[in-house]
Amino acid sequence: MTDKQEQLKEIIKKLHDGVPVDRLKKDFASLIKDTSPEEIADMENGLIAEGFPPAEIQRLCDVHAEVFQQSLRKAGQAGKVPGHPIYSFKEENKEAKRILKRVVLLSKKLKKAGPSEKDIVAFTESLDNLRRIELHYQRKENQLFPLLEAKHFTGPTQVMWGKHDEIRDLFREIKELLRKKRRRDVPKKVKDLAGKIKKLIFLEEKILYPTSDKKLIVRDWAEIKRGEAEIGYAWITPSDLWDSRLAESMHAKIETIREEPDMSKENVVDLSQGSLTAEQIDLLLKNLPVDLTYVDEHDTVRYYSDTNHRIFARSPAIIGRKVQNCHPPKSLDVVNRIVQSFKEKKKTVAEFWIQMDGKFIHIRYFPLYDEKGAYRGVIEVSQEVSGIKKLEGERRLLDWE
Repeated sequence: MTDKQEQLKEIIKKLHDGVPVDRLKKDFASLIKDTSPEEIADMENGLIAEGFPPAEIQRLCDVHAEVFQQSLRKAGQAGKVPGHPIYSFKEENKEAKRILKRVVLLSKKLKKAGPSEKDIVAFTESLDNLRRIELHYQRKENQLFPLLEAKHFTGPTQVMWGKHDEIRDLFREIKELLRKKRRRDVPKKVKDLAGKIKKLIFLEEKILYPTSDKKLIVRDWAEIKRGEAEIGYAWITPSDLWDSRLAESMHAKIETIREEPDMSKENVVDLSQGSLTAEQIDLLLKNLPVDLTYVDEHDTVRYYSDTNHRIFARSPAIIGRKVQNCHPPKSLDVVNRIVQSFKEKKKTVAEFWIQMDGKFIHIRYFPLYDEKGAYRGVIEVSQEVSGIKKLEGERRLLDWE
């Protein structure tokens, strides 16, 4: 870490200790001259590595943006090719700012006594439209952040995820105000929301994206691009000018970049997403909060999850048995109807619920098809849901009492 970064860290610590920003501006002015986004991001990473709580960095993010603003506006632009993940993120930011301006404008109409139904509907629709920014945040969290974390760049991603959650909370608070018809309180919350979204856009474009551009290589971006469509985009349809397949063809096949010191290649099973050992797969299935049974395309039982909380008894003798022989004669017609409907692709789920020994049992059957659409069997999923049925409201904090 450079001397400049160490000095920057000391200034951030002084801010944390309550020293007013005005008293530190002169120090900042000399230090941030020609400071790169990567140095600033590495500074935050270093603070967290030393035990500085991510929540504290998160609280200081707005101060960072204000103090570093002039220097950061000179930073170079990353992702200039349409279709590149950074380009798509920036296009969404442009739309977010445009929609945000309309939301702020419409919110002011709610301040007056007795706003018209038209004004309320217009604001609600615009707010819902703005809330699509959640897809933008989800792509960052699930596509971009894991690749940065694999490069041991974790601090700033934790901080930014916290900023996402602050914005999510504000969306929920505004919705609750509308539900309670406290419309005159909405404009202030919208102002807070607008400020946080704008600050986050600034941090993305002046720190996160330039830093990501430096730390990630082409095949990393190709991996990010491959998974984006599964999450979706906010307001935009990305161009194919930056083609991830072409990028892959120009580089080595994408390999996992995460360290797996305890996984020998001989025992690893490559899955559609990630890879696990047979032991890990068995542990995962045995500890799911549901009972699973798998019947293959020939109606033969091939697997059941040997959990400690099984609802319906199973024994190893069931493996290799025809599913029709695992049910009493009175149920045989139902079993055959389910299996046949799945084979003919007429149904996508069969669902039952029963009460047994004071428990409420939810039982579902799902067909399995391979990539070519061929029927490959059915899974039975059973779960005791008495507790789930009683849930109300929300719980967002850990409560182990």
